[in-house]
Amino acid sequence: MNQSPSSPRDGVMARLGKREIGLPVTLFCVAALILGFALLADEVMEGDTMGFDTRVARFFRPLGATGPIGPDWLHEMARDVTSLGSMVILCFVIVAVAGYLLLIRKRGAAALAVGTILGGTTISFGLKLLFNRPRPEIPGGIQVFTASFPSSHAMLSAVTYLTLGALMTRVAVGARLKAYFMGLAVFLTVLVGASRVYVGVHYATDVLAGWCVGSAWAVLCWVVALWLQRRGKVEQPGLGAVGAGSTA
Repeated sequence: MNQSPSSPRDGVMARLGKREIGLPVTLFCVAALILGFALLADEVMEGDTMGFDTRVARFFRPLGATGPIGPDWLHEMARDVTSLGSMVILCFVIVAVAGYLLLIRKRGAAALAVGTILGGTTISFGLKLLFNRPRPEIPGGIQVFTASFPSSHAMLSAVTYLTLGALMTRVAVGARLKAYFMGLAVFLTVLVGASRVYVGVHYATDVLAGWCVGSAWAVLCWVVALWLQRRGKVEQPGLGAVGAGSTA
């Protein structure tokens, strides 16, 4: 028996069903990340994570060593990688993205992108002031002047690169390209966070906390962006522009 072709209404209902399922799952992930941060912060403030943090730090920088493990070229590479999460680089990236969005007349999308990063920056420095954890006392580390918990590099790289990765999945056609962009965003986020521990300016738990908060904020902002888009508050997807739909 031949099956009748599906109607456009069936396609719409299928997409609505996916949205109804996807939103609670997404919000659950956000809640889990925030809960993870809260539990981690409680353990850090009670000093229960120092043993773990010390073991990780000593793995990268054994007792008596004048620097981290590995050859000199690896040390320099780590310093270059860690700069990918610096305010200077991230500001340049977001200004470039916002400029592109403005040029293609996506003012709402540009405002959301900038607002996501500014909001993440405010949260990051607010949490640093709240917890005021001292930096690791490791000789030969990069000189820094802010508190340690959570790691701003880890958090803001998660916010920036995961947001850009999500934006690119909206223009990418096909599951392989979508997976590539999100995989690249996750890879950069993990690489920046790991480099902070390697160069000796953060405890491992600082980085884990930064990843939790940054990922939660990026996902939450993305949910808000999609919600505003569906209500016409943000420009609808367009071919070749951020937010464009795909056939995948």
